[in-house]
Amino acid sequence: MYTTLAIDTAKGLKFGFAPKPVTTAHGLVIGGGIVYPELNFTLPTISINKSTLPEIREHYRGIVDEALTRAHELGQKGVVFEFETLMEMTMQPEIGIELTKIMSDVCAEHRARNGINSAIRLTPNDTREFDRPPLLRSSKHLDSMYTLFREGALAGGDLLSIESTGGKEVHDDALMYCDIKSAIFALTVLGVRDMQFLWGNIVKIAKETGRVAGGDSACGFANTAMVLAEKKYIPKVFAAIDRAVSVVRALPAYEAGAVGPSKDCAYEGPFMKAIAGVPISMEGKTAACAHLSPVGNIASAMADLWSNESVQNIKLLGGMAPTVYMEQLIYDCRLMNTSIANGSDAMLQKLFVDSDIYTDPQALMLAPESVIAISKEIVASKNHVEAGCRAALKAIELIRDAKASGQLLLNERETDYLDQIADEIDTIPLTESAFIDDMLPTIDTEKCILKEYGI
Repeated sequence: MYTTLAIDTAKGLKFGFAPKPVTTAHGLVIGGGIVYPELNFTLPTISINKSTLPEIREHYRGIVDEALTRAHELGQKGVVFEFETLMEMTMQPEIGIELTKIMSDVCAEHRARNGINSAIRLTPNDTREFDRPPLLRSSKHLDSMYTLFREGALAGGDLLSIESTGGKEVHDDALMYCDIKSAIFALTVLGVRDMQFLWGNIVKIAKETGRVAGGDSACGFANTAMVLAEKKYIPKVFAAIDRAVSVVRALPAYEAGAVGPSKDCAYEGPFMKAIAGVPISMEGKTAACAHLSPVGNIASAMADLWSNESVQNIKLLGGMAPTVYMEQLIYDCRLMNTSIANGSDAMLQKLFVDSDIYTDPQALMLAPESVIAISKEIVASKNHVEAGCRAALKAIELIRDAKASGQLLLNERETDYLDQIADEIDTIPLTESAFIDDMLPTIDTEKCILKEYGI
């Protein structure tokens, strides 16, 4: 576990800069003083089978070609593409490998013709969740996942990432019942154990192929909580606290040797920068095509890559949607990079933060001061369970202080939940073995196989 912070002051958290920049195979430096766009895209509604593969190939070839053409027209010198595979492309890895090669070849053509430097983030699905209950270590799907990572890297995947799902079967129920104890167990015991298992293998593949081990995402965890809170199914304060705890689940990727950039939908990214010093990818207002959120501006306050989440390749009035989003991302990045160049980046960051910080407790969690405060609690902890509990309690303290100051407005229902959650956290044993023993009677063995976590 990390015991110190790579960045220990709020002022040290900046967009475009990371203590440990990452250089891709073609020399794109991420976190070295420039914010680059990271375009995330997917197919329109279409079946994936042998008969549709020619059309699918053209979709991916066209997406990258048109986006790079528009980037060149706007004078953009560097971009990242995220290829989030669809289920069939991971279960049949030869499809994902071929599509990676097609997009890599298009990138190479534009690199030679227009001088645009580009990189591809390859993000296979975590197909283990298609086993019920999930078979995280013995799944037949692991081989195809690892094949896609390895062969896809050799085909042109520069950055290797995944949205892993270990612990999700417990966390989903925890969200449904606003059970913070089960949520912390899912994230700091089950999630951490699975991350250690999975990322040890991903880092090994990255080293063997000469590629970059990027990072994971709590998309299936804290992002699910965020979406449920937006729909008013669960309290916003629960989602905010869950976000703080999800940081502990994300860290094992970097403890295993991942170097970033973290994944765009990993809103725990700012904490990864503070603790591990890695560059991060973030998404906010430009992710509305995929999901709504209360963190549209503040999410960009520390970004090294600025992304849009997944947008379908459909026709809009301005052009194909991925090309339109590439333009939006470029203009956002241009503003951030201009502010860096003329020394006004601190002011721009303050505006990003101030515009969101007190509109929602989840936005409060992403403020630089909050990130540092929570990160200090995590690195001061003796183990992952204690780190999760201390992160959650610090999040509650920050929310209470903001409410007491009159800056953060919370209704009575939200405020009542803070006390309930804090009381429940106080019952959690602060060692993993004791926490496991405490939780064993509550585990539904028809949904969760503990031996798949090494328990």
